[in-house]
Amino acid sequence: MDYWVVRLFDNQVGNIFLVERMVSILITLVVSYPPDIDVIVNCIALTDTYSEDRKSNWDVNCVYVDKLIDYCNKHNIKLVHISTDYLYSNSRAVAGEDDVPVHCGNWYGYTKLLSDGLVQLRSNDYLLIRCSHKPRPFSYEGAWIDYIGNFDYVDVISDLIIKSVRKNLSGLYNLGTEMKSMYDMASETSNPKKTITPIHIPKNVSMDISKLNRDL
Repeated sequence: MDYWVVRLFDNQVGNIFLVERMVSILITLVVSYPPDIDVIVNCIALTDTYSEDRKSNWDVNCVYVDKLIDYCNKHNIKLVHISTDYLYSNSRAVAGEDDVPVHCGNWYGYTKLLSDGLVQLRSNDYLLIRCSHKPRPFSYEGAWIDYIGNFDYVDVISDLIIKSVRKNLSGLYNLGTEMKSMYDMASETSNPKKTITPIHIPKNVSMDISKLNRDL
């Protein structure tokens, strides 16, 4: 199986392409690859979680995904779409794939939930992954002791994503490792101060990952 990871910008440095430009670049790159490419891993998202810029969230997280679905369907390419555990911010604890995702109440959460729906509704062949990854080593001075989830370092999560692609999993999967606090994870690679989550941050984004553990 040949697969291709799509990551055309890094919003943390403010380098965000217009949707039309991203799609143009994507198509140019894909057609330049051998014709046996059969999987695209879409890592593109506007991840400034609490931005009030509706249009940028809408264009990147929804409109672009909609166009990417069209492209993949037309060329019989499987779409692996990376989503987020923040869609469970206001769901029940340890939410499973069949539980109602109640997002974090901002444009990021809203548009990510809509793009998940687009993938599930319109894609002919997809793997939709809800996850969260953090930089290694932990690079912040403080770490939240009351923030709970199945997140892990980016190398751990990316390895699970690659294994899921190679296993040819399809449909919706919660992806992560054992439940932990942000402080517990951070303490593995640094010596952070214990801090408490700000009031606007969800405290529990835990997921049921038993489906992944069963099928991977």
